[in-house]
Amino acid sequence: MTSRTHYSSGEPCWADLQTPDVSAAKEFYGKLFDWTFTDLPTPDGRSYAQAFVGKDLVAVIAPQNPMQEAAGKIGQWNIYLAATDAEEIAEDAVHAGGKLAFGPEQVADTGVLAFIEPPGGGTTGIWQAGTHIGSHLFNEAGALAWAELLTPEPQAAIAFFQELFGHEVTEYPQDDGGSYSTLMVKGGEVAGVVPAEEGEEAGWQIYFGVADVRKAAEAALAAGGVVLVEPEDKPEPGSLATIQDPQGGVLSLIQV
Repeated sequence: MTSRTHYSSGEPCWADLQTPDVSAAKEFYGKLFDWTFTDLPTPDGRSYAQAFVGKDLVAVIAPQNPMQEAAGKIGQWNIYLAATDAEEIAEDAVHAGGKLAFGPEQVADTGVLAFIEPPGGGTTGIWQAGTHIGSHLFNEAGALAWAELLTPEPQAAIAFFQELFGHEVTEYPQDDGGSYSTLMVKGGEVAGVVPAEEGEEAGWQIYFGVADVRKAAEAALAAGGVVLVEPEDKPEPGSLATIQDPQGGVLSLIQV
């Protein structure tokens, strides 16, 4: 495994889980990914868990905020795009036709956080690195491997991210007449944009790598989760499945 020490602007760099039960989520994902954890305090006296593959930090499992708790929200995975200036991205998001949902906020010395929304929806985290650069592993078993935005306005979303980050774009025609788009940074594909079907809610589908997707899906079931999309063998990008943890968090698995 090769540890990551830097992410370029516009690359997915981090994912975290906000959940109503941190302890239960740790038990589930520990069994699924063989993660180990370090518990740290939150400012309000609760705790969150850093998740590790070996010695490499790959994710955080955090408690929900009071508004999410009061509303009875289920668990949710969040994706973050790297930025060199989160404040500038936050300002530009509004001018580019999107929304600023939160921040920017300095998070001690670890970095600056904001949440934005492109046209059509799909809350997107923005992370300006301080001491925390993001996941120390990428496209490895147990680590963030891919992300794609499901949106009713794919072209507007693509134009939005291009304006903010300068992404190049590749279009892949689909059999149904639509297209699958990828956002690119320095010639490499970093994220997908998928047209939503009627009635589907906009949002990011986040993929974590596994060594064997069928065994991972079985492990998710054994740990109390649900397999929403059964493993399907695909030549590109690999075998896929989608699971839901016992607290409602949805995550896709990709064989790496």
